[in-house]
Amino acid sequence: MLALAALPAFAGAASAQSSVTIWGIVDATYAIGNGSLTDKTHLTNSGYNSSRLGFRGVEDMGGGNRAGFWLEAGLTNDDGTGARSNTNNQASGSVAAANGQQGLTFNRRSTVSWGGSWGELRLGRDYTPQFWNHTVYDPFGTNGVGTSQIQNSAIAGPVQVRASNSIAYIYGQAFNGNSLGPGKGFHAFLQYYLGENNTGAANSNDGKGFGFRLGYDAGPLSVALANSSTKYAQSATAGNIKTTNLGASYNLGVAKVSVEWDKDTVARTDGTVKGTGSLIGANIPMGTNEVRLALSNYKTDNPGAAPDGKANKFALGYVANLSKRTALYATYARVSNSGISAQALNGSTTAAGGSSTGMDFGVRHSF
Repeated sequence: MLALAALPAFAGAASAQSSVTIWGIVDATYAIGNGSLTDKTHLTNSGYNSSRLGFRGVEDMGGGNRAGFWLEAGLTNDDGTGARSNTNNQASGSVAAANGQQGLTFNRRSTVSWGGSWGELRLGRDYTPQFWNHTVYDPFGTNGVGTSQIQNSAIAGPVQVRASNSIAYIYGQAFNGNSLGPGKGFHAFLQYYLGENNTGAANSNDGKGFGFRLGYDAGPLSVALANSSTKYAQSATAGNIKTTNLGASYNLGVAKVSVEWDKDTVARTDGTVKGTGSLIGANIPMGTNEVRLALSNYKTDNPGAAPDGKANKFALGYVANLSKRTALYATYARVSNSGISAQALNGSTTAAGGSSTGMDFGVRHSF
């Protein structure tokens, strides 16, 4: 009885050293897409920020050490479903429906961390180092119709954005954090991820890879280099994927200017497919509001006599911040294709070498 009586006091003392936050974003978008073949108009989500529901917490363990967790689920609030996850970093099994929808899953991030002054050890499903440059230096943050064409056209495979079964070391960033903002000096993100296949098969290493991101943020300047390599069994349509990208931004006060360069390669049996992209853009404050502007492109070079393709994109957007949590936004984008490229916007379709336009109108609320 004495032990039971002591439990509430013990639980109170333990929780006093911990903090748990429930947070999220609900973003609804009225999207219009026009292509040379078909058009599409629909209500979707995540035109400005990705809709999500998250739980995160940190516990002070003493001696400068801390433990933390992060569970973040993607939401498709236009139809009330969740977003599927990717269990093994491969395009097979459950991963074939990775872009589909289902019940709530913590597909965006599910990690547990241990850290101190020496850095942070993080385990679970998380963003990949090679993705961070895409979203940090894209004026549209890789959301909505304005998303950089480097992101939309990339041949970087299933781990282009996130990797499951990852073990990472992070230095120079806020513990259990998610934002790579300026003012943090030198920082590093090293990540190893597993495909978790049995040995002995031709595809035993599929989905296994390593990536790193090294950056420097100080005052108005931000610059970072990322590189990754992911293994896949070689065939006429697949092979080891390598990605290298470099991004930078500088805040001039009247505008923050961003640039990025990216190169992806896939080593197939018929030769190496190469994809290269670049971006230049700006975020221009207008009082509490913002204008967003970006020019981006991505070119695919196929082996042998196979035809190549290129997509060029222009995007312009405006964000009206009604409060710290609520914003209205509008974005216009146009993509022009050449060669075999047939990139289209907002669900429309276009012929190879054709063009496509898209518009987003939406509201974002965070909590």
